[in-house]
Amino acid sequence: MSDVVDADELLRRIRRGRDLAAEEERAWLERAQSLTATDPDRAREATERALTYQVVAGVLAEIVSPGSHTAEASAAGAAGVRHVT
Repeated sequence: MSDVVDADELLRRIRRGRDLAAEEERAWLERAQSLTATDPDRAREATERALTYQVVAGVLAEIVSPGSHTAEASAAGAAGVRHVT
């Protein structure tokens, strides 16, 4: 990573990372739901991975537009990733 990039390229990379994190979160949530009945341990692990991607996406979103995601973050706690038991 020794390339020098301008602010626009950096912003594009951050947005791409945010979008990828959101896609991965959805994929892990789907996996958790499909494993709930058959393998609760793996479902729990998938839920934890989804939560990790949710946090990463939230941090990157905050970098792109600071302050605009504080209300979403408190609402996501209620409607975001849920633990599978």
